[in-house]
Amino acid sequence: MEKNLTPRKRFNCVINHQEPDHVPLDLAGTSLTGISQSVVEQLKQLLGIKGEPITPYKPIDERILTALDIDFRRVGRLIASGDRPIKSKNDTLMDMWGVERIWTGQYWDIVGTPLRGLDISDLDSYPWPDPIKWIDDVELESFRIEAKRLWQETDKVVVAEHPVYGVLELACWMCGFDDFLWRLAGDKPFVHRLFSILLELQKRFIEPYYKALGEYIHLTTSGDDFGTQIGPFLSPKSFKELIKPYFYERIAFTKQFTPALFWHHSCGSIVEIIPDLIDCGVEILNPIQPGASGMDPKNLKEKFGNQISFHGGFDTQNKLPFGSPEEIEEEVLRVMKALKPGGGYIFSAAHNIQDDVKAENVMVMYEAAKKFGKY
Repeated sequence: MEKNLTPRKRFNCVINHQEPDHVPLDLAGTSLTGISQSVVEQLKQLLGIKGEPITPYKPIDERILTALDIDFRRVGRLIASGDRPIKSKNDTLMDMWGVERIWTGQYWDIVGTPLRGLDISDLDSYPWPDPIKWIDDVELESFRIEAKRLWQETDKVVVAEHPVYGVLELACWMCGFDDFLWRLAGDKPFVHRLFSILLELQKRFIEPYYKALGEYIHLTTSGDDFGTQIGPFLSPKSFKELIKPYFYERIAFTKQFTPALFWHHSCGSIVEIIPDLIDCGVEILNPIQPGASGMDPKNLKEKFGNQISFHGGFDTQNKLPFGSPEEIEEEVLRVMKALKPGGGYIFSAAHNIQDDVKAENVMVMYEAAKKFGKY
């Protein structure tokens, strides 16, 4: 194999299940492989980087990505969130879907669920967001310009952030998890009607978004958590019946407007539904949460390594925040041994790097990834 491949050639090898010079590396290439600002500032100090970020994507600094040899660059954003303050509650935000959140120190956590307890007859009269009012053509053009710049002026892999939420997560947020999970078992007409409405709204955000930047991206992301720590939220049979048709149609619709590969994020134990995700059109699966039941990287590689590429895999629940340098190196080696043979693997932390992670641990992780990721 040719040495010192460009990021794009390296990426092309791994997604075609060939072995490049080394495993591609990602940090902040998606909103689900991001990094806390406090850790970013620590990294800048470690690397001797001063001043404001020199990249259009402000939460990370191009100089950090360059120093760590990161292959991916991010463009676009989740446009169908639409948080807006509630005047009577200054510490609360309501999004365009009517979900209320309050800041709890690191995340905006849900405190208000507008569809809780409603009947199917209430769905058609609900004040659903009008995408026309929320899509900014000027912003879309700025996404196109940045994607084109990355495509033409760099050798990086260009990643589009997904523009809209997934149907399951959004339904859980709008109804409340307890309310919606019982509906999955006991009120299927409500579920199908809600998912049908959400799919049509997804399409209305997807079409203009990918028409704007779709020709200048290599992959696009989506996120919808289908798993818990011990298993999927619903049985494989129920997934096929209730979620798969809508997810399949979303991916097929997206691919009308871009040749980009489809990358999907689902936390938790989803080994039982990976065949369905592949059938839906998922080509790269993230995050490979190693602590979840059945999600051991070696097991997944043996079962599905010829059908899909994997992205992530390094434990962010225990090893990255609490591990010693030696333990972090050992974990990187374990993941690499399991997932890198034959290509089909992109290295990153299994989820966003949070405030409890030391920058020194991040450095150890990426140095180990460079060391053990060589073919």
